Amino acid sequence: MFIIRNQYLFNLQFLRIEMKKRVKKAQVSFEYIVIMSFVTIVIIIVLGISLIYSSGIKDRIKMIQVSNFGNKVVSSAESVFYSGEPSKITIKTYLPENIEAIDISNNNIFISLYLSTGFTKIAFQSEVPIEGTITPSYGLKNIEISSDENKININDA
Repeated sequence: MFIIRNQYLFNLQFLRIEMKKRVKKAQVSFEYIVIMSFVTIVIIIVLGISLIYSSGIKDRIKMIQVSNFGNKVVSSAESVFYSGEPSKITIKTYLPENIEAIDISNNNIFISLYLSTGFTKIAFQSEVPIEGTITPSYGLKNIEISSDENKININDA
């Protein structure tokens, strides 16, 4: 009977040890799931924020490129106008994507473009009379600016 009782106690202790090991394993598994869930949520939030900021940065870059284009064309037109009638210049400048239209009228260059926030129209005013047409295709463009008697002609080269 003593042997049976010792055997029984040994089995009970063995079961307690096994249960403690299982509880520790379950606790470790649960903690791992909680940590991985937290990390996943943080990564999703960071990706969402980066998408929002990246579209804003792309829009700013596009606006700077359009502004450089318009200012370069206007300053070159004014320079050619003040140089006199036979003056002519060809400039190379870059236009970004999503340009809807480029209109030249009333001493202004109007550039219509799409941004992530919607449709935008930008005007560049010239101190000299200008007219002409520029195609709204994106990429590096050669623009020919020539002087007539009382106006400047601006066209694709």
